Amino acid sequence: QVQLVESGGGLVQAGGSLRLSCTASGRTLSRYAMGWFRQAPGKEREFVAATSRSGGMTFYADSVLARFTISRDNRKNTVYLEIDNLKPDDAAVYYCAARDSDYVGTYYSRTYDYNIWGQGTQVTVSS
Repeated sequence: QVQLVESGGGLVQAGGSLRLSCTASGRTLSRYAMGWFRQAPGKEREFVAATSRSGGMTFYADSVLARFTISRDNRKNTVYLEIDNLKPDDAAVYYCAARDSDYVGTYYSRTYDYNIWGQGTQVTVSS
């Protein structure tokens, strides 16, 4: 089974940019559909972005559309989340998640679709 480790979080000014990485070990990432979620204090974990096994299909939450970009490099076993024009509401712990999928072009957007999670990386936004 694959293990996931997120990195790249930190303190950023509102309007700034950040790139989060999720690196997998234990198994090739190309078997997995991937997603990013976030959880702010006192709130439920929410979907942010998802990509299919090949990276050819992506899907975003309405709240991050046009500001967030999910991508993957299966040769490096890594999935990325580029965040532009950060807003205070983007502050949260960001988690990547994986789901072993038989379907190359399918993505998933619900927390219960995924069975493998990383430990999260904190994103803090200063205004």
